[in-house]
Amino acid sequence: MSAASVERPRDDRPLISAANRLMDRNPGYRVEIIGGLIVVSPPPNGAHARALSRLRRPFVAAGLDGDETEVLEGVGLWLPAGAEDYAIPDLVVVDADFEDHLVENNCYDPIAFRFVLEVTSSNYQNDLRAKVTAYAQAKIPVYVIVDREHQRLHVLTDPTEDTYETHRVHAPGEIVALPGSIGAKVTLDVTEILKAGQPKSG
Repeated sequence: MSAASVERPRDDRPLISAANRLMDRNPGYRVEIIGGLIVVSPPPNGAHARALSRLRRPFVAAGLDGDETEVLEGVGLWLPAGAEDYAIPDLVVVDADFEDHLVENNCYDPIAFRFVLEVTSSNYQNDLRAKVTAYAQAKIPVYVIVDREHQRLHVLTDPTEDTYETHRVHAPGEIVALPGSIGAKVTLDVTEILKAGQPKSG
């Protein structure tokens, strides 16, 4: 991946400025601001990348990576509940015109996001707690968490003020149909996804 120039924030954004300095000093690390706190995640391991690769396939097969929507990784999502908050979800489905909704610091308005997904890493509590609140406040319609720590797949829908009204937890052996609001019929094989997210013993 080539390094792209990052749109730098104004001087009145001290947290974003600090986050950008951390990104510059720690290539490969993901730096986000959630609930007014800077969160730094280490580069993903191979199993994390493998899970994302497997997860992307059913969305592309369903036609979501086309004229009306795109399936992307690592796109900045502006979180309007905080003055400087933003997240960088692992996988998203966005409207094709999402680039018309740039807010700042290479982050886009949540109105363009139909779906966000996180594959948990060492800081899995962030995905299971802080981001649930942040994504609900941003009115993200569907939030999926691949919980590698507890071997579960969480599907959250119907955002309210700071949570999701519907939170279903799925175990290996289940086939999960995602809400049609993402733009197509997509099913996820929980066993396949969780297996892909585990390191291969050598």
